[in-house]
Amino acid sequence: MTTSRLNPYISFQGDAREAMEFYQQVFGGKLSISTFGEFDSSHAEIADKVMHSLLETDSGYTIMAADTPPGMEYNPGDNITISLTGTASEELRGYWKMLSESGTVSQPLEKQMWGDEYGACVDGFGITWMVNISKES
Repeated sequence: MTTSRLNPYISFQGDAREAMEFYQQVFGGKLSISTFGEFDSSHAEIADKVMHSLLETDSGYTIMAADTPPGMEYNPGDNITISLTGTASEELRGYWKMLSESGTVSQPLEKQMWGDEYGACVDGFGITWMVNISKES
């Protein structure tokens, strides 16, 4: 059986390794990182930068990321929002705490008119996160 999955792919400006290691601290899981130097030795200035990284967590989350190579446009945080949703309130609150501590809260994590707890923040790497905690049915 063939499967598909949807996951965010985030571009960074030279700090993809640091960001992905941070996300691994937040979510746990297995992180793999490949550098530009592993595949192309002709660009020494970016040899240690991340060409591709993949974080796969025990909760089933997947995040991919890379550093933006020279010559490509970089627009931090304006083209991606990552949404964490579910009923695992303790787990989601833990993610919220770690993500929001290093950044800016735009909407505090609190009960909303639709009955769920919801919050939004921009982490220390400029990525926007939304957390929605639903009550179990």
